[in-house]
Amino acid sequence: MLQNISFDVKPGELFGLIGPDGAGKTTLFRILTTLLFADEGIAKVTDLDVVADYKAIRNSVGYMPGKFSLYQDLTVEENLNFFATIFGTTIKENYELIKDIYVQIAPFKNRRAGKLSGGMKQKLALSCALIHKPKVLFLDEPTTGVDPVSRKEFWDMLKRLQQKGITILVSTPYMDEAALCDRIALIQGGKILEIDTPKAIVKHYPKPIYNVRANNMYQLISSLNSYEHKHSVYPFGEFVHYTDTRTEFNPKELKMYLESKNLSNIEIEKTTATIEDTFMELAK
Repeated sequence: MLQNISFDVKPGELFGLIGPDGAGKTTLFRILTTLLFADEGIAKVTDLDVVADYKAIRNSVGYMPGKFSLYQDLTVEENLNFFATIFGTTIKENYELIKDIYVQIAPFKNRRAGKLSGGMKQKLALSCALIHKPKVLFLDEPTTGVDPVSRKEFWDMLKRLQQKGITILVSTPYMDEAALCDRIALIQGGKILEIDTPKAIVKHYPKPIYNVRANNMYQLISSLNSYEHKHSVYPFGEFVHYTDTRTEFNPKELKMYLESKNLSNIEIEKTTATIEDTFMELAK
């Protein structure tokens, strides 16, 4: 359930909606693309009301849902022709817009969509969402379940589309993708926690943060959570991100405490906060 959501996106902006599964990202996108009616409130897309002007909005936006929803029994080319026909256009008419994407799936144009790899399915879905030259593009978790190389390629394509003047709203649970957006909204439990540029959001982190590592990760997390001065403790790759309640923090004191818990090979070093750290802090 969405609660008092309010934000605006600038024309030509790449705007990210960042949050875990169940945060409300898909519900919000479905409202903005006129697929779901909100119980209350007002929403506009390209100055058009999502209720009164829903038909006009459907012609001016492209939507790529999180789940692959194209016709799996149709070939790549048949899917593209089908969606182009629905919007009264052709692949040829808007080919320049999808060219960079289409050339990657063209070798498979006679393959059924259901037989494509995850990365190729995403590229086909993106091509179909762009085939009518939308003003605004909504992408709901487009890289979920896609390999790292395809994820990078996908974001490179989004940057090129942005340069062509398309406004892009993208949702993702991946915090590292947030840094690729112009601005982001952190969302949890149907509420927007903060909206700003990725750099500005990281700067808002209120405390010094430390990387802590030891010989036993599970025991390290348990010991840090039991420490009387701990403010937050979160696993972060091979480290644990730790913040202290005190303004004057002495790493040596923490190291002695961890050694008393029979931990060894202890490393404690100051680090910079990430978007994930900021999200976890705001979501507490």
